[in-house]
This record gives sequence, C-alpha cells and structure tokens, in this order.
Amino acid sequence: MMKFPLTLALAASALPAFADITVSHGYSTFGDLKYGPDFTHFDYANPDAPQGGTMSQRQLFGTPTFDSLNAFIIKGDGAPEVSVHIYDSLMVRANDEPDALYGLIAETIEYPADLSYVAFNMRPEARFHDGAPVTAQDVVFTINALKTEGHPYYRNLLADVISAEAESDLRVRFDLAPGGGSGLLGSIAELAILPEHFYDTVPFGESWMDIPLGSGPYEVTQVDAPRAITFCKNPDYWAADLPVNAGRNNFECFNYEYFVDDTVGLEAFAAGAYHMRVEYRSASWATGYDFPAAQAGWVKQMLIPDGRPANAQGIWFNMRNPVLQDIRVRQALEYAFNYEWTNETIFYGTYTRTDSFFENTDMQATGIPEGAELALLNVFRDQLPPEIFSEPAHIPNPGGPRPRDRDDLRAAAELLDAAGWTVGDDGIRRNAAGDMMNLEFPDSSRSLERIMIPYTENLKALGIDVTFEVIDPSSWTQRRQAFDFDLSSTAWSVQTTPGAELRAFYGSAAAQAEGSNNLTGLADPVVDALIERVVMANTREELTTAVRALDRVLRSKHIWIGGWNLGAHRVAVWDIFGIPQEPAPYDFFRNVDFWWFNRENYARLVAEGALSGGL
Repeated sequence: MMKFPLTLALAASALPAFADITVSHGYSTFGDLKYGPDFTHFDYANPDAPQGGTMSQRQLFGTPTFDSLNAFIIKGDGAPEVSVHIYDSLMVRANDEPDALYGLIAETIEYPADLSYVAFNMRPEARFHDGAPVTAQDVVFTINALKTEGHPYYRNLLADVISAEAESDLRVRFDLAPGGGSGLLGSIAELAILPEHFYDTVPFGESWMDIPLGSGPYEVTQVDAPRAITFCKNPDYWAADLPVNAGRNNFECFNYEYFVDDTVGLEAFAAGAYHMRVEYRSASWATGYDFPAAQAGWVKQMLIPDGRPANAQGIWFNMRNPVLQDIRVRQALEYAFNYEWTNETIFYGTYTRTDSFFENTDMQATGIPEGAELALLNVFRDQLPPEIFSEPAHIPNPGGPRPRDRDDLRAAAELLDAAGWTVGDDGIRRNAAGDMMNLEFPDSSRSLERIMIPYTENLKALGIDVTFEVIDPSSWTQRRQAFDFDLSSTAWSVQTTPGAELRAFYGSAAAQAEGSNNLTGLADPVVDALIERVVMANTREELTTAVRALDRVLRSKHIWIGGWNLGAHRVAVWDIFGIPQEPAPYDFFRNVDFWWFNRENYARLVAEGALSGGL
C-alpha cells in the first residue's frame, strides 16, 4: 500500500512548536491507504451499475423483531437497518482494506502525531433530508448524546473523547485523552451523524416510532412494525456523486421482512415474498433449498468468503451469579458441550470449532507464549496463573461421536465435586449449604433448541437443574439488558483492527453497566490493562502481540463455551441481482450496497411465472 496523507509542520499557540500535523482525505489506524486523494471509485465497485429495483431481504443479523426506530439507545428493540441506510458519517470504510476510511461528510481529517486531538473539515454541500445543512454543531450534538444517553457500547467507545467543539460551521474538533489510541479516530469518523434540530421535539434517550431524519442515501418510507420496514432513495441525496459512493446505493429501495419463526421465513423466501436471504442454519442450507424455484434454477445458493475475523460466538457464562464465579464450575459446563457430535449430527459437518475470541486471524493465541507476547505477559506474571506460561492456549475438548461423551462428563463431574457441588440421593447437585445448582438459559430463537436441548440434557445428567427456555424477543431483550440469565448464546462481531470497542465486551467499566455487552460480568485488571495495550498499539505488530496476549488470558478464564464458525456467508438469492465480479473481502453486509438489480433476469423470471412482477 501507499501512504498518501500530507504531513505539515505547523506552529500554533495551542500546540507544541512545529508539531507534526497530518491532513488527509483518508485515515488508517496504522497510516497506510490504498486510494489516493484523486481516486474515482473503490476497486470493487461497478461505477456503471444499473440503477433501480428493490432489494427485498430478511431482517439483518437474525434480529427477530423491532418496536423502535431509535437505533442508538438501550431501550426498546431498535431496527438495525435504520443505522445502515439513512445516516451518513464523517468518513466511510473501504471494504478492501482492514481499517481504512475515506471522507464522506468530512472532506479532510486532521490530527497531530501525538493524537491529542482530531479535527474534521466538513463539506459545505452536506444536507439532511429536510434540506438543513449538516454542521459541526450536529457532530458535537451526536457525540455528546451518545456519551451521555447512548447505548453503553458508545459510552465505552467514546470514553477517551474529552471534549467536542464546533470551531466553525464546517470544522469540528475533538480533544482526546492520552492513550486513546489511533483506532479512536476511526471510531469517531464512522459514527452516524444525527441532526440536532430533529431532537428538539423527539427525545434522544427514549424509544420511539417517529420517522428518523438523516443525511444518507435512503429514507424510511414504510413501517409495519414488527413485520417489515422499507427504505427508498432520497432523490436529492447530496453525496450521490462522491467517489466513495460511485457504484453504490444502486437499488431504488431496500425492503426488510421480519420473521420470529425462521421456518416461516424460509417458506416465504421459497414463495418469492422476498429475494435475498442469509442462511444461519446449516440444516436448512443442506436440506431446505429443494423447493420448486430452486430446482428450476430461479434461486441460487452462494457461499461468499468473509475476510473478517469470525464472530466471537458461543455460550457465555454470567459470572454475576455466584455459582458461576468458580472457574471449576465453568470448566465443567464446557466439558458438557459435545461439539463433535453437534457438528456432525446437527450441522452436517460444515463448521469449524471456535477456540479463540479472535478466530480466523493471526491475532489468536497459539501454543506456548514466546517472543514479544511472552515479554508482554511477563509484565503481569504475578497476577496470572502459571499455566499461562507453561501450557498452550486453551482449546476446548472436542467431545465425541455420541451425544453424551462419558470421558467428558466424568471430567465435568469431578470438577463439580471438587468445587463442592455434590450429587444427592435425588440426583441433584447441592453445595454444603444445601442449595441446589440451578441455571437459567433463556433465548429468543427456537432454532437453537435442536442444539441446546442436547447440551442441557448433558447438564441434567450431571445433576444440574437447568432450564432452556425460548421466550419472546422483547422479553429476552429486557432480560439480557438486566443480566437476568445464567447462560446466553450470543455472537459478537470482531473488528479486523480491534480497539476501544473491546472495553464494552470485556472491560471492568462495562461489567455493571446495565445493558452493556459485557455479558459475563468480567472485571479483571490484567484484562483491562491488555485492552489498553491493544488500544495504544502504534503498529500492527504491536496490535497483534497485545491481542494475542489478551486472547490467551481471556481463554484461560473460561468465560464462555466457544461455538462454531464457517469463514463465509451462506447466501441464497432469487436470480435477479448483479454482483461485482471481485467483491471486497471485508464486511459482506456492506458489500450488498454495491449489488444492483438485474432487470433482464427479473423480466425473464416474471415471464416464466416465477415472480409476480411489480419491482
């Protein structure tokens, strides 16, 4: 890659004399940019893509319901598609670089070598959908609202933003705390910018169904909560001709259909009720696409590789429950999950076990620590168990070919006995005080039953009184936000360049913040310190070393049962879309923005009676 930012030596009263100041059209955490200031489009974009048509698909990320159009707070079930389509950010990511961003609302980004501040010089033509200009004060409002009333994720992400100031209508500056790290600049740059005047009458901190106002390419045009939501192009979109948008936003509309029952969702797809579907169930992928439209060739199944880290997906232990604070109990629960049998019997052998919190990257810990990673861990040697240094990074036992692996269950029983949880005459485990070991495992997805019921049967065989219960999505959201569970099957996306967002998942500050993403309640000073080493990394080598050390320590604590990953997306489409010949390697969901409607194929399917027309 080439380095394009312009570095200036400036003298200013507010800065050290001759401080190095970088002013650039783009930003990368470690300085490398693929595209120069005069680029016309991303390499993976088709600038001549046809315009029009509708992309109709199932809801994003498997979210089963929504009752709010406010996507930035803890209250309610927000529709995630709102933040995808209607808001612009200061800068936008390039999907063929691991961490590069290029100007959207911001024409340039400016920052000194010590990263004590970052400033954005904004485009004067930027407009919200109501015609009002996007100003620096809107940016200040956005940051302050997210820090004070936003979801805990944003509060943790922006903890090192000391202040935000509109230096003029088109220049905004953020003063940053020492040690905030180079990734923080990118985190600020890609935040959705909200219109301050919209919130004069709509409370930012509440759940609501008002049509939100943004500055992005699409507007909310139809809402049928909790079943469907539609976004259509803003004909006066101010940034349609910018290089970052060339070949992007080709569809006239995006329509999302919500399904609580995924079996019903697949049936609707087979009938042509919507036309693109990301398949999360291996059984459906293997056996469910034998309906007439697929047999006729009207529906295609595609396996699209994903260059990003695998999701941190698994069963998380809520250590706020005293029962789960004993590591031996958590180790026993891990032994009871039979991955080998689950993968072969339920998943058709399609998955790979997730061992690491940074799976499918060179950032995952392997073997015994050495070199720079060992040197970093040595700083905390007196706070870490000795096996961190003498044994390979933890890899969970794979299980066996039968649902109940005797050796694993025997090992689990021995751990529970050692922890003081012994089996009584009634077959139930109790501690010395006579308290039963009971665990609650709620979820909102019925498709998980086929996986979790065999697991909970193994737990019951060990004498644990465990309940796996499928509840309605709203109830599950409320329970998760209140940490009212003992086990949770959840997946978190992992950044190609991890940074401050790790505080929200594993940091002590997030452990007791209601609704935070720290599901386990982990609060550990070594983990906190290693997260800060990740945040403050100056090179990718330093980042990799710090993440490996963090991964090793997290795995040693047995805070989850690592799940499974595919390294790709299973995507089924009706054959009415055009797709770039060389899709970008990162962020499949954002890459869909670069697809287009193939009207010729659509007309053919309508003529053959496959689809009814109207798009």
